[in-house]
Amino acid sequence: MSRDWGSAEDVCLGEQTFRLYCEEFIQHSRSINDEWDWEHSQGSEDGYMKKILLKAANGSAPPAWDDQRNVQGENGELELEAQHRVYEELEDPGAGCSITTGPEVTRYEYHVVYSSSYQSPVLYFRACKLDGRPLSLEEIWESVHDNYKDRLLQGPWDTITQQEHPLLGQPFFILHPCRTHEFMTPIIQAAKEENRHLNVITAWLSMVGPVVGLALPISYATAASKHKTAPD
Repeated sequence: MSRDWGSAEDVCLGEQTFRLYCEEFIQHSRSINDEWDWEHSQGSEDGYMKKILLKAANGSAPPAWDDQRNVQGENGELELEAQHRVYEELEDPGAGCSITTGPEVTRYEYHVVYSSSYQSPVLYFRACKLDGRPLSLEEIWESVHDNYKDRLLQGPWDTITQQEHPLLGQPFFILHPCRTHEFMTPIIQAAKEENRHLNVITAWLSMVGPVVGLALPISYATAASKHKTAPD
């Protein structure tokens, strides 16, 4: 079965292909304990990828946009290690670490959902402090690293907005998918020209994730490169 994401004229991702890429992504996630999983929606066959991430206030900064291909992998590996340390400290009452008692730790919940309207993946997320206080849209925008703010300044409130989750009916923040086809088209076409396997979810999430504090370890790209090109 082909996993092509449309053609140069019309870059669209089918829902079945979306699921296949997610399965491949989750398989690698489990092998490195990155804690992505698939959640089924109650009463339907629909579902979404999900990850919960605890981040300390002094967490490492995301990489610069222009240098993403060079440093994203290292940043992702460091963030994965930091996440595991935060979990260990929160679970250990004798750790004596201040982050277990104050609101300095933020709980992020990320969902990768398929959009039939845009025929593309969409990143939904929400965040709250450990005392349960949800972060406002203004606080989410303030948490965006300066390296990315410059790219969003022309319309930050149109790029990161709050909408109802299509499967849960709850308020989530969303990175609007209106430009997904625009920035993914050259990536997909390059992979086709080189006859190279490309996990679209991995490539897409490595682009949009760091904007909201989600970096992927470089091993995702390495794992994708080991796959043989899918037959047409």
